[in-house]
Amino acid sequence: MGLAVLLMFCALFSAQAEAGVEDEIMAKVRKDTNRLVEKLRNQRQTYYEDKTKFYDIMHGALVESIDFQRISARIMGRYRREASDEQQKRFVEVFKKSLFNAYGKTLVESDQFNINVLSAELNPRAKDRASVNLEVVSQSGNKYPVTYSMYDSDKKGWLLENVIVNGVNLGLAFRDKFEQLMSQHKGNIDKVIDNWTSTVEEDRIQEKK
Repeated sequence: MGLAVLLMFCALFSAQAEAGVEDEIMAKVRKDTNRLVEKLRNQRQTYYEDKTKFYDIMHGALVESIDFQRISARIMGRYRREASDEQQKRFVEVFKKSLFNAYGKTLVESDQFNINVLSAELNPRAKDRASVNLEVVSQSGNKYPVTYSMYDSDKKGWLLENVIVNGVNLGLAFRDKFEQLMSQHKGNIDKVIDNWTSTVEEDRIQEKK
């Protein structure tokens, strides 16, 4: 799952909008992409000097593209109903920071890849849902398919709500992880949240072996 998460970030920071896809969605992608790429390029040194500052800056840009609250709610799944408002808010923050902690260094050092935006289409059953198909091409020529699931929010327009990378549904993978931790910690949501970051990091290390 580590490669999938990294490719998700690569696509978010580097996707190039192309003509011929749904105009409104791609205009949103183009606007967000330009802002994200500029910030990432300008703040790479900040990552090495002050990781907290780097997180705050990049988070400010990413929240305009990704609905972290919606994603986190889906990861918690049925357990969200058992969680207090405070626990729900805390997990949103922990989830976001866990991604940066695990993949931040690789992200700022990942220069050699290309992104091809292949197509975008509205869900015929729900016009406020859309899929955007992309392809991440590594320096060695390996190709990884990426699909964004997006929805039209009331306030921010089109936002990312899930990503499928090379056949791996990240939303479902993280939800499975949350359920495993709930079982491991005997339904103690606070312990699951407390151990989430270390679990994501352990998974990343295991995948590199």
